[in-house]
Amino acid sequence: MTTERVVRIFAGAMILVSIALTIYHSEWWLLLTGFVGLNLMQSGFTKFCPLDSILRMMGLPSCGGSSKTAGT
Repeated sequence: MTTERVVRIFAGAMILVSIALTIYHSEWWLLLTGFVGLNLMQSGFTKFCPLDSILRMMGLPSCGGSSKTAGT
Protein backbone atom coordinates (compact mmCIF):
# COMPACT_ATOMS: atom_id res chain seq x y z
CA MET A 1 0.00 0.00 0.00
CA THR A 2 1.33 3.42 -0.92
CA THR A 3 1.04 6.76 0.84
CA GLU A 4 -1.33 8.05 -1.84
CA ARG A 5 -3.81 5.25 -1.19
CA VAL A 6 -3.65 5.76 2.59
CA VAL A 7 -4.17 9.52 2.22
CA ARG A 8 -7.25 8.94 0.03
CA ILE A 9 -8.68 6.34 2.41
CA PHE A 10 -8.05 8.59 5.42
CA ALA A 11 -9.61 11.63 3.72
CA GLY A 12 -12.69 9.64 2.72
CA ALA A 13 -13.06 8.24 6.22
CA MET A 14 -12.76 11.70 7.79
CA ILE A 15 -15.45 13.06 5.46
CA LEU A 16 -17.82 10.20 6.30
CA VAL A 17 -17.16 10.59 10.04
CA SER A 18 -17.76 14.33 9.89
CA ILE A 19 -21.04 13.83 8.00
CA ALA A 20 -22.21 11.31 10.61
CA LEU A 21 -21.24 13.70 13.40
CA THR A 22 -23.10 16.49 11.61
CA ILE A 23 -26.26 14.40 11.41
CA TYR A 24 -26.17 13.10 14.98
CA HIS A 25 -24.46 15.88 16.91
CA SER A 26 -23.95 19.36 15.47
CA GLU A 27 -23.74 21.01 12.08
CA TRP A 28 -20.44 22.59 13.15
CA TRP A 29 -18.80 19.29 12.19
CA LEU A 30 -19.20 20.36 8.56
CA LEU A 31 -16.13 22.51 9.21
CA LEU A 32 -14.11 19.28 9.36
CA THR A 33 -15.47 18.28 5.95
CA GLY A 34 -14.50 21.70 4.59
CA PHE A 35 -11.02 21.44 6.10
CA VAL A 36 -10.44 18.03 4.54
CA GLY A 37 -11.65 19.30 1.16
CA LEU A 38 -9.44 22.39 1.31
CA ASN A 39 -6.43 20.29 2.32
CA LEU A 40 -7.02 17.96 -0.63
CA MET A 41 -7.24 20.94 -2.99
CA GLN A 42 -4.09 22.61 -1.67
CA SER A 43 -2.16 19.35 -1.85
CA GLY A 44 -3.28 18.97 -5.47
CA PHE A 45 -1.84 22.39 -6.32
CA THR A 46 1.26 22.41 -4.11
CA LYS A 47 2.02 18.66 -3.98
CA PHE A 48 2.48 19.00 -0.20
CA CYS A 49 0.40 16.88 2.16
CA PRO A 50 1.29 16.67 5.86
CA LEU A 51 -0.16 13.14 6.20
CA ASP A 52 1.88 11.98 3.20
CA SER A 53 5.05 13.31 4.83
CA ILE A 54 4.23 11.52 8.10
CA LEU A 55 3.50 8.25 6.32
CA ARG A 56 6.79 8.42 4.38
CA MET A 57 8.68 9.02 7.66
CA MET A 58 6.96 5.89 8.99
CA GLY A 59 8.41 3.92 6.06
CA LEU A 60 5.42 3.61 3.74
CA PRO A 61 6.51 3.80 0.10
CA SER A 62 5.23 6.66 -2.04
CA CYS A 63 3.72 5.87 -5.44
CA GLY A 64 5.96 8.37 -7.22
CA GLY A 65 8.95 6.08 -7.01
CA SER A 66 11.02 8.63 -5.08
CA SER A 67 11.32 6.21 -2.17
CA LYS A 68 14.06 3.59 -2.37
CA THR A 69 11.62 0.91 -1.22
CA ALA A 70 9.10 1.65 -3.98
CA GLY A 71 9.04 -1.09 -6.55
CA THR A 72 10.52 -3.77 -4.32
